[in-house]
Amino acid sequence: MKKASYEIDMVNGPLFGKILRFSIPLMLSGILQLLFNAADIIVVGQFTGSHAMAAVGSTGSLNNLIINIFIGLSTGSSVLMAMYYGARDRENIDDLVHTSILLAIVSGAVLIVVGIALAGPLLLLMGTPDDVLPLAELYMRIVFCGMPALMIYNFGSGILRAVGDTKRPLMFLTAAGIINVVLNLFFVIVFGMGVAGVALATIISQYISALLVLRCLIHTDSAYKLTLSRLRISKEKFVQIVRIGLPAGVSGAVFSISNVLIQSSVNSFGSITMAGNAAAQNIEGFIYTAMNSLYQASINFTSQNFGAGKSERIVRVLICCLGIVAAVGVILGVGAMLLGPELLHIYSSDPEVIHYGLIRLNIISITYFLCGMMDVACGSIRGMGYSITPTIVSLLGACALRVLWIFTIFQVDRSLFVLYVSYPVSWAVTFLAHMACFVVFFRRYKLGIRQKDMLRRLDAAGHVD
Repeated sequence: MKKASYEIDMVNGPLFGKILRFSIPLMLSGILQLLFNAADIIVVGQFTGSHAMAAVGSTGSLNNLIINIFIGLSTGSSVLMAMYYGARDRENIDDLVHTSILLAIVSGAVLIVVGIALAGPLLLLMGTPDDVLPLAELYMRIVFCGMPALMIYNFGSGILRAVGDTKRPLMFLTAAGIINVVLNLFFVIVFGMGVAGVALATIISQYISALLVLRCLIHTDSAYKLTLSRLRISKEKFVQIVRIGLPAGVSGAVFSISNVLIQSSVNSFGSITMAGNAAAQNIEGFIYTAMNSLYQASINFTSQNFGAGKSERIVRVLICCLGIVAAVGVILGVGAMLLGPELLHIYSSDPEVIHYGLIRLNIISITYFLCGMMDVACGSIRGMGYSITPTIVSLLGACALRVLWIFTIFQVDRSLFVLYVSYPVSWAVTFLAHMACFVVFFRRYKLGIRQKDMLRRLDAAGHVD
């Protein structure tokens, strides 16, 4: 298959430059996507007040808990796409593309129903304060009306990432992001819609980005061309997507469960602390998004080389991605810590909100590189087609450890410092466990290659029927 100008050859040549070429547009895309929510918080914080800001910010971990299972399916689709593309398997690529897009539409429809129905009960379960609850519930219900668009964008951009195209998703999100910011200001300042206005702006921008991705897939001349009349769910591809993607989604949900528990603990300190926590989380989100591009790189580069049978490049991909993600995490983390007061002031001018935001920022940002390294190691394992084991590791390292921390150490010293320290501890433990798993699986993969090579040689020599 001839590669288009937007695609990257992941299975030949030097890795460092290609990983950067893949990751930098993805970093910028992720940052723009994050700006959807950041713009919401900034606008309501500056023009509506701290209660509205707390309402928008406090829904993030709960939204992620609900949607991560389905986002995980898009990861499964992307891994399979990269494997088939590395193996130059046009027939399977075609089946996978049409299955993935229809699955995205169905998933989005399901999420509308689930999100609207569970918004109120789950916010109550989290202990959301009465002065924040109505606004948080309104924001969630409107945002979940945009789930079909979010799913289409994630599945569609995952297909493009799998072939090395991270530039066009960046262009799509740039257009949608600008529209989101303009509509935020228009709905809140001109019409005084508050929380409802920023939620509406978010879903409009999401539908725009989804339509642009669909247009890209429909008009391409590559093997991953989408024809709407041929949309169908192939049972075989669906099972493969679920096999890889469902554990990845469960892993994401596991992290969200622990984050929901931590958010519930933060809620117990009151709405001002919630607002500071929300602002700090958004700043950290930019660091995480930059690092997450290396997680995506580790998955896609590993998957393509796995599909092409180039085992020697898989370890090089891991080492290269670990080095880059550590550097990105340290540089951005230290920068966020040093510029903390100025960055938090963008979200709120309230000194108390800034104070509580700094408590979180000074602990999390300086250690955030550990989270990036944990994700890259996990991505390399998933890129080789193993998904259940990293999910179990995340379940134990991220969820179980944090839950244990909250119900033991945090109960002894109920301070924000002790609560936030649970993050770097869980990242470090989970990273080491993922690395141990990678070594085991890679050795198993190499042994399988040697055995197949030996059988081929014996067959060529006439020793095998």
